[in-house]
Amino acid sequence: MSVSRVALTDNLALSRIVYGMWRLSDDNDTSPGHVRAKIEACLDQGITTMDQADIYGGYEAEAVLGHALRGTDLRERIEIVTKCDIVAPAGRYADKRVKHYDTSRDHILASVDHSLTLMGIEQIDLLLIHRPDPLMDHHETGAALDEVVASGKVAHLGVSNFKPHDWTLLQSAMKTPLVTNQIELSLLAHHGFTNGDVAFLQERGIAPMAWSPLGGGSLFAESSARLRKALEAIAKAQGVDAAAVAVAWLLRHPSGILPVMGTNNIERIASLGDAEKVELDRETWFELYTLALGHEVP
Repeated sequence: MSVSRVALTDNLALSRIVYGMWRLSDDNDTSPGHVRAKIEACLDQGITTMDQADIYGGYEAEAVLGHALRGTDLRERIEIVTKCDIVAPAGRYADKRVKHYDTSRDHILASVDHSLTLMGIEQIDLLLIHRPDPLMDHHETGAALDEVVASGKVAHLGVSNFKPHDWTLLQSAMKTPLVTNQIELSLLAHHGFTNGDVAFLQERGIAPMAWSPLGGGSLFAESSARLRKALEAIAKAQGVDAAAVAVAWLLRHPSGILPVMGTNNIERIASLGDAEKVELDRETWFELYTLALGHEVP
């Protein structure tokens, strides 16, 4: 079974499940061959979209990916998502005094150039502004984002962790449409389904990307014992693992959520697509939601 694809625009389709590379440089083995093996394990099941950010791995993860891509045809077989605007005192920003956000034109243009160079690619398929910047001049930021698209360095644009008002502010100063918002969504981080974050995107036909779809592993902690047992029971009945059921809970939503899954274990990577095999009817979806809430719905 091959993972399905979601068209964000006429010219951009992503795999329904995205491979998150935030831990890529944390692995004991960051050799090009080992990273290629991870990408191939994704491709074997139709997972073609790789999610990066300039800050991942202390600003090192993009370079790890770049070393793996060089001398191969992998670039032509994948979509690359990356992000910018977080400046932390690490890597090339080790001299900074405080972690902050920078959505200025100069920073965006420099970040795009750094990402292209480190990954050894000519164009970023999808660039996201990583975090809302309280000092954002939306006219400057919007113009800079339009500029990187016009230059051909970036094909499509989106945001991450934006609230609806952050989205509309930035979009109001742009010619290029924003095509996604990557937000935290999981059985434990479910508020996006009721606070307007998902509804805002769904109304506009925009598929959200979901980071930390397993709640950073908290779904399987003792504090979530009842929920974990329910996931395990469904998983056993359908021949998958509990993580696949938790991800399927997101896939069941009609907004077309794209979960971003991150692991360095190749065996786990090879089973990420199992989530699309899981069938959840409405009552089962609400049974899991009820356990996540800790009480029945009103």
